[in-house]
Amino acid sequence: MTNLNKSVIMKKIFLLLFLSACAGAGWKAPDDFVYVPIKSGEYEIASWQKINNPTGKHIHIYIEGDGRAFNAYGRPTRDPTPRGTVVRDLVARDNFENVVYIARPCQFIMTDSCDETDWTNGRFSQKVIDAESDVIKRIAKNKKITFVGYSGGAMISGLVIEQNPNLKIEKWITIAGVLNHKKWTNYFGDKDLNESLNMIKLPNVKQIHFVGGRDETVPYELAKTWANESDIKLIPNATHDDFGDLKIFD
Repeated sequence: MTNLNKSVIMKKIFLLLFLSACAGAGWKAPDDFVYVPIKSGEYEIASWQKINNPTGKHIHIYIEGDGRAFNAYGRPTRDPTPRGTVVRDLVARDNFENVVYIARPCQFIMTDSCDETDWTNGRFSQKVIDAESDVIKRIAKNKKITFVGYSGGAMISGLVIEQNPNLKIEKWITIAGVLNHKKWTNYFGDKDLNESLNMIKLPNVKQIHFVGGRDETVPYELAKTWANESDIKLIPNATHDDFGDLKIFD
């Protein structure tokens, strides 16, 4: 075999591996969901949508967590696409007529403008909130919204509510939610997310916050510092990445 042939074969193998990796980063959503990428600001936001009643007055919108922001060595990753499936499992089990899953900037879709700041220090920056707000308003239109935000997605949804008083919020649900990132980083002795917005107080909407009893990332004693205990529902055996078959809608 010539060196030229070897080179061609290696390039083909690399291409196949690359395409396989890209496919693996996606989500095999239930058959009634449609993948809809949405250009917003500097980003293209990935969403999966099940709209069975376009004229319906209510929609469930799920916001993904921070994804794989850092690797095992504490260094920023090159791709924050989530490996965990907490949010997507909840979405798949939601039998409501209108359900939408929205990823965070640079998850699933990496554009030229994406920078590691978007999933590290600036994960809650104004430009991120503006992009997510734009996508949410375009999807929801005039529908009432039940928000479900997971981990850092809880902060995103809270800031979206705070900055968009015209949104019709039916209920705000968080799961393992970080609702004050300054308290969160101080709790663990980590560096501040100094390029991010923070919530000083929670939005005045109907809300419930699911917290895992075995969650070491957002522990119950920390969650009590930013949310009223009456609004917290403790799930004793849940960890940050595993809430089992949690049912958030009765």
